[in-house]
This record gives sequence, C-alpha cells and structure tokens, in this order.
Amino acid sequence: MWFVLENYTIAGGTASEIAAGVEVAVSEGRLPPGALLPPVREVAARAGVSAGTAAAAYRLLRERGVVETAGRRGTRVRPRPASTFREAIRIEVPPGARDLATGNPDPALLPPLYDALAAAARAHEERPAMYGTGDDEELVALAGERLRADGVPEGPLAITSGTLDAVERVLAAHLRPGDPIAVEDPGWTALLDLVTVLGLRPVPMRLDDDGPLPDELARALRAGARAVVITARAQNPTGAAVTAARAAELREALAGHPEVLLIEDDHGSGFVDLPLHPLAGSVNKWILIRSTAKALGPDLRLALVTGDPVTLGRLRGRQRLAAGWVSHLLQRAVAHLWRTRAVDTAAVAAAYGRRRDGLVEALAGHGVRAHGRSGLNVWIPVADETTAITRLLPRGWACAPGARNRIGSPPGLRVTVSSLRPEEIEPLAADLAAALLPAAEGRYG
Repeated sequence: MWFVLENYTIAGGTASEIAAGVEVAVSEGRLPPGALLPPVREVAARAGVSAGTAAAAYRLLRERGVVETAGRRGTRVRPRPASTFREAIRIEVPPGARDLATGNPDPALLPPLYDALAAAARAHEERPAMYGTGDDEELVALAGERLRADGVPEGPLAITSGTLDAVERVLAAHLRPGDPIAVEDPGWTALLDLVTVLGLRPVPMRLDDDGPLPDELARALRAGARAVVITARAQNPTGAAVTAARAAELREALAGHPEVLLIEDDHGSGFVDLPLHPLAGSVNKWILIRSTAKALGPDLRLALVTGDPVTLGRLRGRQRLAAGWVSHLLQRAVAHLWRTRAVDTAAVAAAYGRRRDGLVEALAGHGVRAHGRSGLNVWIPVADETTAITRLLPRGWACAPGARNRIGSPPGLRVTVSSLRPEEIEPLAADLAAALLPAAEGRYG
C-alpha cells in the first residue's frame, strides 16, 4: 500500500505505520524540509486505506512536530530544529578584554547568603522537609503579599526551578508541536531555544521601549497564536518595560482571544524600580512568573508562579512527575532574604540605572541611539553585528551578538552594563561609536 512521491514512497496499512515511515524518511533526509505531502484523500485512495486512517497518520505527524498543515498550502515537512542552540552563538573573550556579554548581575549587588542558608539549615533541623512536604508556607505567604501589592489577580501559587522551568511545563501542558506562539523579537535567547526544542512555531512581535507593539500582538493573535509570552520589565535584551498605557492596549488586544495562553515574565522584580502593570486576568489561561535569579543570585534556582487554577494545576502535575519539588532549603533561604529585606530594591535599581542610563546618554552624545529603559542590558541597533564586534574586540570590549536574540528584527548588540564602572562608561561609548555604523531609531525592528 503506497503512494509515490518524487524521492519517497509512503507505505503502511495503519496510521502508525504511515506516520512512522514518513518520520524515518524525514530523519534520513529523503523528505527534506518544506517537502509537500499528498492531500489526505489522495493518500487514502492510492494506499487503499480509509480517509480517517490517512488523516490520523497526518495528525500523529503534526503532534510529533514532523509536519505542519497550512490550509490550502497543504501539509509540508517542518523545518528541522536548529542544531546549534542560540546560547552557543557567542564570541571568545580574549585575555584582558572586558566581558559585557554574559548577562549576569553584579555580584556586589547580590545579598550575602550565609545567614539565609544558615537559617534554612536550622529550620531543616527543626522541621525536616521529607517526601510529601508542601511548599514553604512563609515563602508562599510573602509571595502572595507582594503579588497582590502589585495588582496581580489573586490565584494559586507554585514554586519552580526558575522561569524557564515554569514556561516549559506550561507550554508542554497546553501546546503541541507545530502550534504558533507569539514571542518578542528581539527576545530572550533561552525562550527562543525552548520554542525550537518543543517544536513550536514562533510568531515574532516587534517592540519598543514600552514593550510589545499592540498591532504586533494583534497580528500574532490573528495568525492563530495559541500562546503569548510577554516580559513585564527588564526585557532581555532591550530593557523594555510595559507601561500603564501599553498594558491597557495589550489587554484590549488579548480580550478578543480569551482562550490564548498568556505567560508574563516578571524576572525584573527585586532589581527594577519601575511599577508592574500586569496583563494577568485578561484571558482565561495565564501565568505570571517571578524569578529570584537576578535579584538574589543565579544559583538560587527558584521562581514564584501564579495563574488561573487550571493552568497552575497542570504545571504542578507535570512538576510532580518530574523534579517533584524545589529544594526546601532554597525556599527557606529565599523566605529569609525576603523577610529580612536583605535587598534594597531601590538602591540596586538605582545602581543599575546609573550604569545603563549613563551608557545610553554617553552614546547619544556620540550620535548613537541605544535602548535600555530597565534592567541589566543596553541594546544598540547596528548595520552589521560581525563588523561591530570585530572592531570592538581590539579595543578591549566583548559584547553579545544580537543574532542570539533575533528572529526577523534588524541586527544589534547587547551590552550588559551590570559590571560597568563609572570611569568606563565614556571610553566604552566612544569605542562603540567608532565601531558602529549609523544606528536605527525608534523600535527594534
């Protein structure tokens, strides 16, 4: 039972056999990316199976991320996931050069962990966390208070091992390979890698200093996006932060698509002094995630997640089947840091702001437009990333290529300012200006 393509024969008498044969042909390169497969009725007629069997085979292939169906354009083999993760697109920092590419916070602005870890150890001696122990009650209570103070709708809480852990579990629970997902462009490298690994189809949204453009979100929703990921503050790599006016426009766009999954990333909480303008509650399925990595330290792999009961229930269910829980020692350490107010958010935000704003202003003095409304990074549009980086390295500066963060937006450089010293800002701006061609203005694409 077969149907002849140019370089491959579809064979099999069941849906599983037909799907398995196509999958093998794709993996071996006999069916290249973009190859058009026959219509369901044609496969059924020529293979001698029912239309339902042929349709089931195609459905299996879509669920596995092997093919995608686009209406009248038919069913085609999906592009292969990138063999190289975006995180691998980096430059080797030569000895003596200043590394402004890593995206790390300033260790000097992170709280000391000795007392917090000691308090967690003492609590463990008194109340050991064993199998079946729930999340730390104090941490959950403190997180709830902070979220409500920021206007986030009240909902259940979960604790995950960082932002990406929460995003992966929720996307895997709600979406299937081939589903479109709206993402910021330029956007967070790890998220773009995750979208690829899950076999999802990114729908890029351009943004400006105030967050995703409303017409871009509306376009992505019209294109059938099943999920939307939006960064509330300290957007990586541009530093964008959603304003009250922009939040109202984005909520209005989302309101017409109540079944889309909304994921809000608020990793800027704790080191950004701009207010949160949450979009949560504008759709039926939503989560808001607060990671502690940038404010308390990247090795504190912990994020607080809230959302609607169904989505949180799915997240917890998948977590129980995998990692199970986040270390209660880490939970109690974070609770101690929050309770003792170990981080002066205003002072930390001001320190990062002086470095970020100082570089943006210094670049403006050299005629170079840059972006960095909040967070740890400055985004600089350039004509050619390779040329700019090559010219900067001999001057002693290593910046991150924007290709790691981009889908369709124009080239740029990401400069992490967290470790910049005041005396370095003007020399860096002068060297950047000498290395760059005229920069783009306004939005990032």
